[in-house]
Amino acid sequence: MAGDACVIGVDFGTLSGRAVVVAVADGAELGSAVHEYAHAVIEGELPASGARLPAQWALQDPDDYIDVLREAVPAAVAAAGIAPEQVIGIATDFTASTPLPVLADGTPLCRLDDLRERPHAYPKLWKHHAAGGQADRINAVARERREPWLARYGGLISSEWEFAKGLQILEEDPEVYERMGRFVEGADWIVWQLCGRETRNTCTAGYKGIYQDGGYPSADYLRALDERFANFVSEKIGGPLADLGGRAGDLTAQAAQWTGLPAGIAVAVGNVDAHVTAPAARAIEAGQMLAVMGTSTCHIMNGDELAVVPGMCGVVRGGVTPGLWGYEAGQSGVGDIFAWFADNAVPPRYHDAARARGIDLHEYLSELAGQQEVGEHGLVALDWSNGNRSVLVDHELSGLIVGLTLSTRAEDVYRALIEATAFGTRKIIETFEASGLPVHELIVAGGLLKNPVIMQIYADVTRRSLHLIDSEQGPALGSAMHAAVAAGAYADIYAAAAAMGKVRRDVYAPDEARAGAYDALYAHYSTLHDHFGRGGDDVMHALRRIRPREVARG
Repeated sequence: MAGDACVIGVDFGTLSGRAVVVAVADGAELGSAVHEYAHAVIEGELPASGARLPAQWALQDPDDYIDVLREAVPAAVAAAGIAPEQVIGIATDFTASTPLPVLADGTPLCRLDDLRERPHAYPKLWKHHAAGGQADRINAVARERREPWLARYGGLISSEWEFAKGLQILEEDPEVYERMGRFVEGADWIVWQLCGRETRNTCTAGYKGIYQDGGYPSADYLRALDERFANFVSEKIGGPLADLGGRAGDLTAQAAQWTGLPAGIAVAVGNVDAHVTAPAARAIEAGQMLAVMGTSTCHIMNGDELAVVPGMCGVVRGGVTPGLWGYEAGQSGVGDIFAWFADNAVPPRYHDAARARGIDLHEYLSELAGQQEVGEHGLVALDWSNGNRSVLVDHELSGLIVGLTLSTRAEDVYRALIEATAFGTRKIIETFEASGLPVHELIVAGGLLKNPVIMQIYADVTRRSLHLIDSEQGPALGSAMHAAVAAGAYADIYAAAAAMGKVRRDVYAPDEARAGAYDALYAHYSTLHDHFGRGGDDVMHALRRIRPREVARG
């Protein structure tokens, strides 16, 4: 490969897509561009009809994804100041599970005139939680039948994943289900648009599509869910799987026109945003846990052995890197919890003070919170405002703050919410270790690593030094590295990570005194965690049941 060869990684997030141009030789990020989705998250009403969507729905418009290719990729190339001919490959990553129903040729059903006003014709974003009833039945039937794959997902399949969302389509709009030639993850659909043929990647199939030990759940199992669902695997999602870092195909003339890149360059197999970040942060050896911290947090770790971890989101052979078992866990609300509080519960004087200082409200609240001693606010909170993904796997759980008084201030609650999310990560780490998977290192990526108060609290709560990815574009950088492998510049992702990955080690170290104080607070968190999350009190579920569903959008 020429010394000036470049690759492009495109990260499709919840609200926008980002393209980054990366030098193959050393991983230098030469230029980037962001395109905001015109339709963002569709969760209030469907734009095509104006119809109000039910509670807990979250949809997207696939045309927004194509616009990222049209807008962000050429802009990134221009920002990098390179010639398009220097680009030898392109790779993408996506939120997951974000599946969409399409015709056999890949056309999204929501583009069809007679279906554009049908909500089930649209992509269901990862945080679409309206398939909870279907997920409950998927789990109950699997337990009854003693399906062996259930243990690989901590004993529970999430409402966020492919099977629950597919079953919801069948039961609520069977016509859309019948018209659906394929049900495909956004990660694989965008690759389909780039190279002109359908591929399925091992990562989303394993973690979100219940693909284990060479196969999906059986037709007999699917028939036990619903007679009409027996064909879900054989007709809607089945087919060969491609390994991460493989070449899905060549860039088509159409995609070359969208992106301004040369036709025929390598298009890598799709990937998931959190998982693809691991090699970018050099977090790919057994026992290195990566926490990708943003609106939510995804915990990714490789292991040498297969183990069953309660509440894990999945374990997949080669799901992160070849030859190792890739484990996933997560918290479904982290940055979103801080944003909720700042947007809805902070008095005007705090906004005024932040503006007077010329800083963001979150920065101001963090500054105030960071001045406190551990426990000074007298609060302990549960980090379940968007449900619990791990280790309880219950999206109907809700947030809780204990200890509020008339003296409680905004910065007190803000710090307690940060601590709650740190306690949630500690709970995940302890569960992994109790399951025989030691966590040797904790590495952080994602937007929240920019906040030193949050990072120090996490170091103190977990009693671990934090290593930080040395890039603001972790997923896109990881995708670019897979593009380099697909183009033949590196033999595998391990070689690419060694040359192109970036990490700063021991950026935050735990303080022994604060860590000891947090042990006492964590004990209270654990008591509340088990009481409300493991059957001691069903009040959270009861409140969900009596709350009017049209406003229950958490």
